[in-house]
Amino acid sequence: MKKKILKAFSMALIASSLLTSCYTYTSVVGEGAQGDNEVTEWNHYVIYGLAPVGVSDSQEMADGAKDYEVKTRQTFVNGLISAITFGIYTPTTTTVKK
Repeated sequence: MKKKILKAFSMALIASSLLTSCYTYTSVVGEGAQGDNEVTEWNHYVIYGLAPVGVSDSQEMADGAKDYEVKTRQTFVNGLISAITFGIYTPTTTTVKK
């Protein structure tokens, strides 16, 4: 009986770790991106993203543009770093397209 419960718990743990995904949040400012000029910066968080250490400023990244698109996401590399540090350091990536 204990072996069945342990096996089911192990399978659930493996499935939950394999079925995680990267998230993306997109904001459109004004008319949206008018060209292909992109600026990318990392955002730095600790303790599973609860405490921000260094977060990028999308208006500063847009460099005065009135129409742009902001995409904040957790890339594969960000997720890998978060997994390696067991969630102590959890970065995300912000891209501003003008």
